[in-house]
Amino acid sequence: MDRSLPVAAVVAVVLMCCSGICRGERLGARECEDLGFTGLALCSDCNALSEFVKDQELVEDCRKCCTEDSDDSISKLTFSGAIIEVCMRKLVFYPEVVGFLEEDKDDFRYVEARYSYGSPPKLIMLDDKGEHKETIRQVH
Repeated sequence: MDRSLPVAAVVAVVLMCCSGICRGERLGARECEDLGFTGLALCSDCNALSEFVKDQELVEDCRKCCTEDSDDSISKLTFSGAIIEVCMRKLVFYPEVVGFLEEDKDDFRYVEARYSYGSPPKLIMLDDKGEHKETIRQVH
């Protein structure tokens, strides 16, 4: 009987954690970005987050924006284009981005440069329809 309580507690926690995923509640890329998630988090990252952060709502939002961990899911990601978004004033702090834009961008016809005031460098990946699929931010 002593072991039944911990087992029941573990089962209850697992069911609560999986409830959002099982119901198929997923958020779109824009909604996830508004919450601070880029869509690059793996679902195992959300599980690790739950160990360190006690904010259940944050963990649930992470799970709504995460990507499954299987190797197949990563290998199936394809993009048809990209937009490099950056602020002209902040470019001096990112010589790699300047080098790419000045020297290499023309070699990649599906890459567009977009200048947005105050924006740190980020790469916006596009799907076949030219719609926003994923955002990758430059992180120091």
